Amino acid sequence: MQSPLSVVVAPDSFKGTIAAAPAAAALAQGWREVRPDDVVRLLPLADGGEGTLDAFESAVPGAVRHELSVPGPDGRPVTASWLLLPGAVAVVELAAASGLGLLTHPQPYDAHTRGLGRVVAAALDAGARRVLVALGGSASTDGGAGMLTELGARLLDSLGEPVADGSHGLAAASRLDLSGLRALPVDGVVGLTDVRSPLLGPRGSAAVFGPQKGAGPDDVLALEAALASFASLVDVDPATPGAGAAGGTGFGLLLWGAVLESGAEAVAETVDARSFVETADVVVTGEGRYDAQTAEGKVVSWVCSEAARAGVRTALVAGSVAEATGSFDVVVELGELAGGAAESSARPEPWLREAGRELARRETALREGDASAPVD
Repeated sequence: MQSPLSVVVAPDSFKGTIAAAPAAAALAQGWREVRPDDVVRLLPLADGGEGTLDAFESAVPGAVRHELSVPGPDGRPVTASWLLLPGAVAVVELAAASGLGLLTHPQPYDAHTRGLGRVVAAALDAGARRVLVALGGSASTDGGAGMLTELGARLLDSLGEPVADGSHGLAAASRLDLSGLRALPVDGVVGLTDVRSPLLGPRGSAAVFGPQKGAGPDDVLALEAALASFASLVDVDPATPGAGAAGGTGFGLLLWGAVLESGAEAVAETVDARSFVETADVVVTGEGRYDAQTAEGKVVSWVCSEAARAGVRTALVAGSVAEATGSFDVVVELGELAGGAAESSARPEPWLREAGRELARRETALREGDASAPVD
């Protein structure tokens, strides 16, 4: 009889299909159906993208959620949440106010980050001494200009008139007036990034993330030119790692005086994820798409590196896989399991349960020494 295993299920959200917490629950349910004696612990994570508020709220006793109406990325009102943690630390999630999921259709030139700025201003008004801004899932490529405008900055054209929101405004701007910009809170502002992309260039915001926001090849060139024009107005290095996060909102935060940190590491530290990993026999992680961007600071990358350091077996579950996965002991691709990406995206929970069952079957076969078991 096999000894029970300690299993940690620590996925990110599967972007656009299922949040991290229900994804973890579905994977765990499938595993338990095959190996009911194992101790399975759920650890839904986030890296600065969607789900970051939920991760902090579940991990920090005394966290208080606030809601307010703000202009969404296309100007229509949306209800956004933010957290106030003990010690007057605010956590703000860009995706909740200015995220791509809030649009009915992509608007690569006109989408903006005004909503995010409105939420940050509300946190400051509430007395926050420190603000954590979760960057990820953005709808825009405005360099954070909308956010800065809501915090008191003025982006002006050659006639001294305010420019339009979005990338179009960046292209028309000739001066940035920061005289009315609100001061940083006492303990500063931290941008939690899920990428290390610079603002400009082939690894920059427009080139890498523009297509995800509806930009074609010519649009990417125009978005890049607008960001470069904006960067030329200020004395901030656009090559700073993370400056290109969230359509350049990382750059906007740097301009305000914030610092940028790994969102995955910040969330992991808050929920004490390292101790979960170190005491596990197997760690299961996952995300919607495993690709070259994963290594830039995503949850899956953090989990994999920590598990390797601790000598713990690691399994990956991904909606699709577009990059070599040699770092993982076992890989399950949901699209392949479901017979197509459309099916696994439309019904993620049952296929995540099946992925959990499949991983548990493979683990059992491995423990029993079945050389024919299909282990990646």
